[in-house]
Amino acid sequence: MPRLVRRLEFLLVTFWAAVSINFLLPRMMPGDPVQALMNRMKGQIDPRARHSLEIMLGVNVDKPLWQQYIDYWGQVLRFDFGASITYFPDAVDHVIATAIPWTLGLVGTTLIIAFTLGTVLGALAAWRRGDVLDSVLPPVFIVVGGLPFFWVGLLFIYVFSIWLGIFPIGFGYDVTQELTFSWEVVSQILLHAILPATVIVLTSIGGWMLTMRNTMIGVLNEDYIKMARAKGLSTWRIMVQYAGRNAILPNLTGFAMSLGFVISGALLTELVFTYPGVGYQFVQAVTGQDYPLMQALFLLVTTATLLAVVISDGIIYLLDPRTRGRS
Repeated sequence: MPRLVRRLEFLLVTFWAAVSINFLLPRMMPGDPVQALMNRMKGQIDPRARHSLEIMLGVNVDKPLWQQYIDYWGQVLRFDFGASITYFPDAVDHVIATAIPWTLGLVGTTLIIAFTLGTVLGALAAWRRGDVLDSVLPPVFIVVGGLPFFWVGLLFIYVFSIWLGIFPIGFGYDVTQELTFSWEVVSQILLHAILPATVIVLTSIGGWMLTMRNTMIGVLNEDYIKMARAKGLSTWRIMVQYAGRNAILPNLTGFAMSLGFVISGALLTELVFTYPGVGYQFVQAVTGQDYPLMQALFLLVTTATLLAVVISDGIIYLLDPRTRGRS
């Protein structure tokens, strides 16, 4: 219980600090979001409406800073950040709601695939240490994982889209088709997701594999593994129930933490493939000085990451009995 209380205190304090920083940063940054919106609309907005736009975008300078801070907390609790400058007149919550399914579908799926493959291959490489599997796969995936996301993405686009013409160049679906729940549209979405998904998996699987391999090697030298072998237990049971269960804890912690960053998307990959996810939206918000959208995205990522920390603690608490006795 004291451990849970400390975690909740950490969660609340961190959330308060994140919201406060999120409130101050746009007000300290150079640039005028209202003027950026008026420039984007190319004279379609009457200059006399400037004051109304300041109120709508939450940059009303007539109020003192402390009053703006209180009003901002009300916006946070309602998740109401007004209209987006980049996608005006759409509301920020609507803009984010249209991008989250794309990011969850791409980044969430690839995270699960990379984690599963990396963990299994890492465990097998450690179990058969010095074999071909251990000598070839870890170095290859580490080298691939060290390559820049955008470079691998551009290489895949050139080879498989421009040269071979197998996959579409970018975006999340065929824009000439209406988004409906039909097999034709779903197949187009899956086809557009193959290249970015492959890039994410190939560049991230090495980290999971190396972590699992190194942890597994240390666990295999423990006394209880030697005792299990002396008792004549099967190889599969020793590897999964004894060694694997303890070696996977660091990977599970990293996986839970990565879940929090799923919501932010694979920024560079989405940018290279023009994929309509949260990462691509974030780049557009920064480029267009869209402060309301930036604030909402920052808050969303922060909240998801903090919840992932709680999930990570819960997973470790369930799998590792040693943590239950700590106060």
